[in-house]
Amino acid sequence: MKNPDLSLEKKETGIVVGLDEVGRGPFAGPVVAAAVILDPANIPEGIQDSKKLSKIKRENLFDQILATSMVGIGEASPSEIDEFNILQATFLAMRRAFETLDKSPDVALVDGNRDPKLGIPTRLIVKGDSISLSIAAASIVAKVTRDRKMCALAKQFPHYGWEKNSGYGTLEHRKGLSLFGITPQHRRSFAPIRKILESSETPN
Repeated sequence: MKNPDLSLEKKETGIVVGLDEVGRGPFAGPVVAAAVILDPANIPEGIQDSKKLSKIKRENLFDQILATSMVGIGEASPSEIDEFNILQATFLAMRRAFETLDKSPDVALVDGNRDPKLGIPTRLIVKGDSISLSIAAASIVAKVTRDRKMCALAKQFPHYGWEKNSGYGTLEHRKGLSLFGITPQHRRSFAPIRKILESSETPN
């Protein structure tokens, strides 16, 4: 298995930022994006697509990335997902992450095949978190940030198992929905949630 490296970054001139997001599929919670500018002289070892790392490894790398790199984090809320749709909300989260960086990059490497319109030259990289170290680092930051957010939300809304399922539609989450209904953190535009809303509005 080939690990991500800096080959794509080295093809560019100037400051390169990698962007990735997490949380497009869950029934609940925000979509979170991260923008990372690595320091080529001080890159933590073991950076990989966040989905291929254990939770402990992700947490350790998260701390190391924040300590050695320039990082921006952005999110779009469930209500924004419902208002704009998940794709546009993902772009909004990416732009917010990009805008929080302390330095203006010259080029962006973005995971996926859709341009979030950052206002700078952008390279779209399918499966970029498996190819580019900058994108892989962003995937780790976004994943850990969102998982922590969902753990905090699980304390407010304890019946859905968000601390374990991160808001995805697991059996536990679906059972919680059937017993306790939807919360302000649920994405009302997503089909399973919309069906619950529609059934509750149907007169007996």
